[in-house]
Amino acid sequence: MAAEPLQPNRAVKHEKSAIYERIAVDIAKRIANEELAEGIKLSGRTILSGEYGVSPETIRRSFAILEEQGVVAVMQNSGVVVKSRLKAKAFMEAYEKHDESKHLLHRMRTLLEEHEALDREFFSLAKQLFTINSRFAEANPFPIISQTVSQASKVIGRSLGELRFWQETGATVVAVRREGAITLSPGPYFCLQAEDILMMVGPQDSLPRIEHLLQ
Repeated sequence: MAAEPLQPNRAVKHEKSAIYERIAVDIAKRIANEELAEGIKLSGRTILSGEYGVSPETIRRSFAILEEQGVVAVMQNSGVVVKSRLKAKAFMEAYEKHDESKHLLHRMRTLLEEHEALDREFFSLAKQLFTINSRFAEANPFPIISQTVSQASKVIGRSLGELRFWQETGATVVAVRREGAITLSPGPYFCLQAEDILMMVGPQDSLPRIEHLLQ
């Protein structure tokens, strides 16, 4: 029976580690799809190596895999004959599952490495933030204080100047949040309303005086 010229039915990746396996799968796919019938004699190793762009030894290893799986029969000095379409299909499916598993494992390793890198970066940023906050606390003994003007507060409708806010509390109002808007550095004529959130800077002992004033 005349040798069947074999052309690869898809682009084969030239990977150093498993190129012969991929060529074997490529041939098995053609057999499983009945492009190459049982009993057909395939081209020699030298011709196939040129078609796939690999060495004859690589083609020999591909045929060795297929022979081991019962897909082809390697005849001494007379070439390679297609032996079983069913075994070609089984080999192809098994390899693709194995290949997919390797891909998933590789993806898992990549994700784990990325996760570890993110953890390291997060820890580094947390250390930097802690250092900055510690330095700020050392350099600035006056913490930020937040208080809300209640609905029943006696300061509603009165200005900061009228209340002598700084003189009475020792704290400076640096911002007021009202209905989603923020007023920075409100002056002495700024009048307070219910639900205003006052952001102040002052010593810790100013808090009781602030609470008393805003009652």
